[in-house]
Amino acid sequence: MAVALISGGLDSMVAAALARAAGFRLLALSVDYNQRHRVELAAARRIASALGAERHVVLPLDLSAFGGSALTADIAVPKSGVAPGIPVTYVPARNTIFLSLALGWAEAAGARDLFIGVNALDYSGYPDCRPEFISAFEGLAELATKAGVEGAPFRIHAPLQHMTKADIAREAARLGLDAGLSWSCYDPAPGGVHCGLCDSCRLRQRGFAEAGLADPTAYAARP
Repeated sequence: MAVALISGGLDSMVAAALARAAGFRLLALSVDYNQRHRVELAAARRIASALGAERHVVLPLDLSAFGGSALTADIAVPKSGVAPGIPVTYVPARNTIFLSLALGWAEAAGARDLFIGVNALDYSGYPDCRPEFISAFEGLAELATKAGVEGAPFRIHAPLQHMTKADIAREAARLGLDAGLSWSCYDPAPGGVHCGLCDSCRLRQRGFAEAGLADPTAYAARP
């Protein structure tokens, strides 16, 4: 059994599908952190159902109380292209928080494997997507839990860590996934479509184009 973090995006869908393909029974965890792209939670529900998760928990945790990000505060989402540096769409410590929640559920459920769809190649520069973060959290999990102390450590799987977006799109196709179930946009346009201009939309478009695959996504605009 494995706990898979499912945000609703393409990356988390592929990571969870790889867990299933490896023979794990799935516990799916999504976090309702009052993000502006809340439509992704509906996508997460679709994905968890499509992957046959035994249980899907959508956990409320209002990170807008802290702010500090264009995804949780009244800060404009950039639309001018992927720029150097850590963008304002970075949510402070988000993956640390999410993995901590997944770790708690995993220990309670007797699972020792956690799956997360972070990527360190085609991404927006978030520090909590890097391999050294995943490795450090795995060490933390061993120190911070009863299971780890008693000799049953956890493994943090980040199977997309070194894939490009094109690789991820191809992997979705190989696994027979409907990529149209997923949601990537940070700033949904009227009518419930992807804006087409935020960093996440641009990376998604480029991934499908470079993979030579049809993009099932409806965009309000294109760069």
